[in-house]
Amino acid sequence: MASVIAVDAMGSDRSPKPEIEGSIQAARQYGIRVLLVGPQETLRSELSKYSAAASLPIEIVPASEVITMEDKAVQAVRAKRDSTMRVGLRMVRDGRADGFLTAGNTGAAMATAKMVLGALPGVDRPALAAAFPTALGTAACLLDVGANVDCKAHNLEQFAVMGETYSRSMFGTARPRVGLLSIGEEDTKGNELTREAFQLLKLLPLNFVGNVEGRDLYNGQVDVIVADGFVGNVALKISEGVANLVRTTLKETLKATITRQVGYLLSRSAFADFKKRLDHTEYGGAPLLGVKGVCFITHGSSNANAIKNAIRVAAEFAERHINDRIEEGLAKIRAAVVSV
Repeated sequence: MASVIAVDAMGSDRSPKPEIEGSIQAARQYGIRVLLVGPQETLRSELSKYSAAASLPIEIVPASEVITMEDKAVQAVRAKRDSTMRVGLRMVRDGRADGFLTAGNTGAAMATAKMVLGALPGVDRPALAAAFPTALGTAACLLDVGANVDCKAHNLEQFAVMGETYSRSMFGTARPRVGLLSIGEEDTKGNELTREAFQLLKLLPLNFVGNVEGRDLYNGQVDVIVADGFVGNVALKISEGVANLVRTTLKETLKATITRQVGYLLSRSAFADFKKRLDHTEYGGAPLLGVKGVCFITHGSSNANAIKNAIRVAAEFAERHINDRIEEGLAKIRAAVVSV
């Protein structure tokens, strides 16, 4: 049976166009049933512009309120009880949808998910995990990338377990190498948080490879990188900025002269492959690991391709029962600690 994903149709900067186009692509290519959550008349009017939508498994679920990027997360969650986020996440909680996706206010999405879905046993703080490409053609996972600005060592310990399970289950990595993001590889390097977390992570029954530096994020030598949400978010945003710079600069350089333009035309296919490999929209959104349900959050600037892939990855997450595996992994850790 095809997965059912509820999509916040009013989350992105240019909503609802990217959400509707991405949903149409996901329904057509993957057979995923999509529930578009938002103001009924607005969505019906936009959806009517696409003749293909009539024959696809796409439905509209009414929600009268929208949490904007300007809203303060906690206040909006409490005040807007019929928001697209709250309605969509309630559908996950009640079993009417297998997962939820939003490109809206990240803080509000996390707060709503924690309130509506609740946390898995053994999780103090859910974490956002971002996937990105490596030089070896593999996918690596960085968490947390923004859910928790301030963390304690035991939070990073839980992130490691959740990230390792996610990497193994989603990317098929047999024995994910887990690293702790720091300012040096030596055990004693880092701040008080990383030094304390290092001692906890090395006791876990995981393939912990020790401290890793920022340059190790993309070299393929580590599969899961653990950090607090402040450091992880900065690392992610810098990486995205560099990727955009490389793509733009390379394209401009290749078109600077007639000779280079000819070379560009001859290598256009290779350039397209290069651009796609660095394109974050190919990797879907970031799952909020540690909640009782599937919740994915993606960029407010997401285009239709990003929405399509985020829906696809959310469906795969649900189909592979990754939350069950995370819960099992955390239970084993708790049991091991008690036995000691």
